[in-house]
Amino acid sequence: MKEFIQMRSQLISEKVIKALEARNMEGHYVNTKEEALEKALELIPEGSSVSWGGAMSAKGIGLMDALYEKGCYTFIDRDKTETEEEAREVILKAFDVDFYIGGVNAMTEDGILINVDGYSNRVAAYAHGPRNLLLVVSMKKVVKTLEGAMERARTVAAPINAQRFGLETPCSKTGACADCKHPQCICSNILITRYSHFPKRIKIILVNEDLGF
Repeated sequence: MKEFIQMRSQLISEKVIKALEARNMEGHYVNTKEEALEKALELIPEGSSVSWGGAMSAKGIGLMDALYEKGCYTFIDRDKTETEEEAREVILKAFDVDFYIGGVNAMTEDGILINVDGYSNRVAAYAHGPRNLLLVVSMKKVVKTLEGAMERARTVAAPINAQRFGLETPCSKTGACADCKHPQCICSNILITRYSHFPKRIKIILVNEDLGF
């Protein structure tokens, strides 16, 4: 059974990568977490400045740990801050890094990326700032249409993330999007990325494993 799932993912990935190229983005496909980590380290040159937002899929392949272990990168790490003011300073510095690491909430087979964000530092960095954007994306997040991608982002990824952060939003309590205006809304901004103004600024590693939400 696994080989047939892999065969389908391979075929879909070829379509997605071709679509990403047409959108001025760069795509890669791997089967395993280990291959994804190897490809990510290959794409990030030693000496680069690095930051991230969310990035559960990247953490799932061990990327942050591997970067720290190599000891040859400059980190802009919000997790190391202790106050809101320090966190704000780090978030602003992250807009000028060489590589910003993340994932997507959903994407279409024709290469459109969908991301929802509450605080919105992540989608802001995706849209502009960091010189390169490296996204680790599980093949489970690739859907057929833009409508399907939007639905996945808001009805699957958003409620799970709200629960992960311990928020009091309606989706955290019911598991379903209520199109809320709650103070802790995790869908404050919805970013649709359909093209990269800078060639190959956005680099996507498609992984045939269950990663992220």
